[in-house]
Amino acid sequence: MHSFCGIDEAGRGPIAGDLVVAGCVLKSPIEGLNDSKKLSEKRREALYEEIIKNSAYHIVKFSAAQIDKEGISLCMKSALQEIMQTLTCKEYLFDGNSAFGVSGLQTMVKADGKVPEVSAASILAKVTHDRNIIKDAKIYPEYQFEKHKGYGTALHVEMIKKYGYCDIHRKSYKLKALEKTLFD
Repeated sequence: MHSFCGIDEAGRGPIAGDLVVAGCVLKSPIEGLNDSKKLSEKRREALYEEIIKNSAYHIVKFSAAQIDKEGISLCMKSALQEIMQTLTCKEYLFDGNSAFGVSGLQTMVKADGKVPEVSAASILAKVTHDRNIIKDAKIYPEYQFEKHKGYGTALHVEMIKKYGYCDIHRKSYKLKALEKTLFD
């Protein structure tokens, strides 16, 4: 049994792409870990490889269709439970302020910038999320996913207005910018 597992997610907020939740138990210290959003893409990629080699980890993904069917909260809860069942530890710490109803899970706001295991999980989740959306960008080039990573930017909203939704869009997410044009 490991002593401590850090958990973080990437892709909870975007309107397209996968939700990715990662749990990580570090086997040895890794230099330069931080909140994945504060690192350059090149640095995240290098640290990702180092984390893979120096940890026990588990990554859970939910597609846009699964998120639309189950809801984001149930997907988060399922992912957290799966990680806790897969990586047996004495303690689990999830970045944020909600445990999504999962018992035995501690939470801490901004843990991804303070706790190495959570930073590592943050990097695993973000790199996995971004690699997946870059693959999707090749399938659906008109949406320019490589630029906005699925977030509801002005460019992304314009592409949806022009082309409609594709298979990786979360149709259950309501966008004020789209509602105006659809119902005016």
